[in-house]
Amino acid sequence: MSQYTITLLPGDGIGPEVTEAAVKVVEATGLAVTWERHLAGIDAVAAGKGTLPTETLDSIRKNRIALKGPITTPVGKGFRSVNVGLRKALDLYVSLRPVRSLLGVETRHREVDLVVFRENTEGLYSGREHEVVPGVCEALKIITRDASRRIAKYAFEYARWTGRRKIAIAHKASIMRLSDGLFLDAAREVARDYPFIEWMEIPIDRLAMQLVQEPRHFDVLLMENLCGDIFSDLCAGLVGGLGVVPGANIGDHGAVFEAVHGSAPDIAGQNKANPIAVIRSAAMMLAHIGEHVAAQRIEVGIERVLSASRVRTRDLGGTATTSELTQAIVDSLPTPAELAR
Repeated sequence: MSQYTITLLPGDGIGPEVTEAAVKVVEATGLAVTWERHLAGIDAVAAGKGTLPTETLDSIRKNRIALKGPITTPVGKGFRSVNVGLRKALDLYVSLRPVRSLLGVETRHREVDLVVFRENTEGLYSGREHEVVPGVCEALKIITRDASRRIAKYAFEYARWTGRRKIAIAHKASIMRLSDGLFLDAAREVARDYPFIEWMEIPIDRLAMQLVQEPRHFDVLLMENLCGDIFSDLCAGLVGGLGVVPGANIGDHGAVFEAVHGSAPDIAGQNKANPIAVIRSAAMMLAHIGEHVAAQRIEVGIERVLSASRVRTRDLGGTATTSELTQAIVDSLPTPAELAR
């Protein structure tokens, strides 16, 4: 049996509760995992180590993989976003958000199954902004051909190896002719190398309307940073919200898997949080390192619990605690033999 060492960032607020739930489910699959726990965010600041300690980054660089809980970034308090800091420090240029309908989670749209790819390192999130004169601020949107090509390449390769055959490249090149125009042009260059994958260009505002009307028309979405941030959350709303959708930030030399919901400090420590998004992110992590059977067992276990509709946390319309939902998922994990049938 393979032995894995994985960096664990518990986070703050509900982070420690939901990440421990994910640890319990992963270990219930029988995988041999050593967890290296490290601080980040306000807890790291309280320990006098800054928001993103060197030892935290060094652990991820060494292990090449991490599972992260939600981390608070106080607004207007002088804290740098830990999420942005991680992406920049580790060059995690791919934001990958798979979005699909889950059995037992009722939403307006059914049979949604799409993947959002967001360029993760530049655009308006480059942090290049300043006050020109009092009352006037300016932010720079940084788009480079190299960064645009590599996110497009990752999206097309992902489609190639997962059997997805349609990619929508979202943009607003009619208005931002240079920046979005460069992103679009770089994506076109990459697309020409994949004649067996259908692709289209779509203005971002038209995409917004069509996603709300009929998301099943879409398969893979590719977009720059800010729009990707907004649309990945929009797509999560189509299938039940951020509490059930996993996420990953991936680079050439490491990957951090996380739920993208907030830290919910109002319910921290009360055993009320929904751990499904973090548990599903852990399943993505296992698939990423080649443990596909364990990952599939977790996904099936979650859908068994949701389909039964007996054990649900408050946000899903139930009264179950975090620990009760976690245990229900553990108890519902299929055996490898069941999956093979």
